[in-house]
Amino acid sequence: MGHGGMDMPAKGAQCSMNMLFTWNTTNLCIIFPQWRVYSTISLLLSLLGVIILTAGYEFVREMSRRYEASSAEYVNSLPRKNVGEAEKKQRLLKAVLYAVQVFYSFFIMLLFMTYNGWVMLAVAVGAFVGYLAFGNSSSAKSVACH
Repeated sequence: MGHGGMDMPAKGAQCSMNMLFTWNTTNLCIIFPQWRVYSTISLLLSLLGVIILTAGYEFVREMSRRYEASSAEYVNSLPRKNVGEAEKKQRLLKAVLYAVQVFYSFFIMLLFMTYNGWVMLAVAVGAFVGYLAFGNSSSAKSVACH
């Protein structure tokens, strides 16, 4: 049975799909079959990538908060007759930013759902790093998926 041209490291090797917590990285695939851990170096690079991705989520959240704050100031500075159109445009952009945040948060949830301890730790480290780097405007944090 063919695998659609996918390169496999060894005959019969498949992605490991754990539904229980594990530290094992043998045949670990992270979200996509192409994002596979083959060695210690690929594991370390993958964990670094997870940290960067998770920290990036905090960047997106901070940019959304800043946009909301600046857009509120902008609307308040407009003459009353121009407020309606400006609010429509801002609402549309806020919805786009919200959709990006929701998509990003579900992507991070999928990372966590590898049930691999190393990946889970990388998600937590990324959240820590992201909060330190970008979590300036609000101390109210949510642990929800979005």
